Amino acid sequence: MTARTTPPFRADHVGSFLRPSYLLEAREQFFVKKSIGAAQLRAVEDKAITEIVKFQQDVGLQSITDGEFRRTYFHIDFLEQLGGVKTDIPVTVKKPDGTEELAPPVIRVIDKVRHAKDIQKADFEYLKSQVAAGTTPKVTIPSPTMLHFRGGRAGISREAYPELEPDFYDDVAKAYGDELQSLFDAGCRYVQMDDTNLAYLCDEKMREAARARGDDPNELPHRYAKFINKVVARKPKGMTLAMHLCRGNFKSTFAAQGNYEPVAEALLKEMDLDAYFMEYDDDRSGDFRPLRFLPKGKIVVLGLVTTKFGQLEKKDDLKRRIDEASKHAPLEQLCLSPQCGFSSTVHGNNIAVEDQRRKLALVVETAREVWG
Repeated sequence: MTARTTPPFRADHVGSFLRPSYLLEAREQFFVKKSIGAAQLRAVEDKAITEIVKFQQDVGLQSITDGEFRRTYFHIDFLEQLGGVKTDIPVTVKKPDGTEELAPPVIRVIDKVRHAKDIQKADFEYLKSQVAAGTTPKVTIPSPTMLHFRGGRAGISREAYPELEPDFYDDVAKAYGDELQSLFDAGCRYVQMDDTNLAYLCDEKMREAARARGDDPNELPHRYAKFINKVVARKPKGMTLAMHLCRGNFKSTFAAQGNYEPVAEALLKEMDLDAYFMEYDDDRSGDFRPLRFLPKGKIVVLGLVTTKFGQLEKKDDLKRRIDEASKHAPLEQLCLSPQCGFSSTVHGNNIAVEDQRRKLALVVETAREVWG
């Protein structure tokens, strides 16, 4: 079995990390107290990113992110910078059992979608300046499907798009393609799109909600495959484009559950992506049988290590599960990672910084022993 020299790597990760307290303080000073300016906040972010880059390199990771340290939410901060898109800040709601849940943000398309400016370029350039030779800087962005799934037809202006097909999907794909090109021109070769919607379509409650919005949950995965392929068609040659399937990750809670079977064929077989990060950290994810749809040439990164709780997984258990997965997809086409980021929103999961380090070290160590 061989190590991988191109992304995704045998030991990889989804991207976000717990924010240090001094960064959270600076954000409060900027966003709430208005006591510091944008340049001062960026200087603090730069310092925190330099530290998290070193942290990843010290653990032994080959793909390096900026921890999403410049964002409040993994998706909104990006989507609201697209022309024609309006987002509302999500609210935290308390459930009857006392736990907190993030109510989904309202994402509306109010005009023609366009790439109004380079969104991630400057952030990538700083990240690139910090990474060591031999490691690969990775950029994470939300999936374009979020502009449709949250609100369905009702969330997209009828004035701008009397019909969704083909103009809406083409415009979004062009906006994403322009962003990917700007990143490529800056030296980026590894981009991951974070997608909750396909994972949500594995959950019967979410499928029912889609029906209520006028969508067919059996048809949507195939429509989204065509949508994603419009983006892939605009991807610069030489760039790895991956997708992370997320079931929700707010303060160690989740939003959806269910086996990947309802979306597996559209996801793995029909989408022209290079790789998939799939959450497999607990029983919510079902079995590995959906991996049978994985074609040659594509990679699945198994998210077997949870980022929601501090208890460390056993290495032998991880190896056993990798072995189970390899019965449905070739071991050569598999890699290992945590199931999600450690801080998909600025709030962070309920896990200690030291547990974050131990879990990543476990991923690196296990991958080395399994794949060499």
